[in-house]
Amino acid sequence: MTDDIQTRDYTEAVLRAVQRRRVEVDDVADAVQARMERQRVLYEGDRRFAFLVEESVLRNGLCGAEALAGQLDHLLAVGSLPNISLGVVPDRVDRSRMPVEGFWIYDAAQVNVELISGYLTITQPSEVSMYADTFAQLADMAVYGANARGLITAAMTTLG
Repeated sequence: MTDDIQTRDYTEAVLRAVQRRRVEVDDVADAVQARMERQRVLYEGDRRFAFLVEESVLRNGLCGAEALAGQLDHLLAVGSLPNISLGVVPDRVDRSRMPVEGFWIYDAAQVNVELISGYLTITQPSEVSMYADTFAQLADMAVYGANARGLITAAMTTLG
């Protein structure tokens, strides 16, 4: 799930899971704080944002049920903001030719790619364009509005 729309509890749980498996240094608190501060741009100015999440992420189990419920509730709230488009790519679509890594596109000038070992920043226009095309394909597969809210709500009901 993109860290720009994650709750504090969900972010901490995900980063703790990564830190326990791969990183000796415990800088999770600082990383969580930095991510939370970055989210302020969602509420400032006239910026518009488009987010896509995969349905499987709605049930990923990287955190406890309480943190996941809070995250799903947050997605419903963020998805209702007028400057945000939130799409959910259903599990049933064929993603066999799509990337498995998460990526973020900034104003068609930069792409950040999340890898196991860190982040990759791409600024070469032809490479940025490849990610923009991939995002467009995923966006075409996604559902929005009531259908997206239905998938999020269904994931919430499975938490018990």
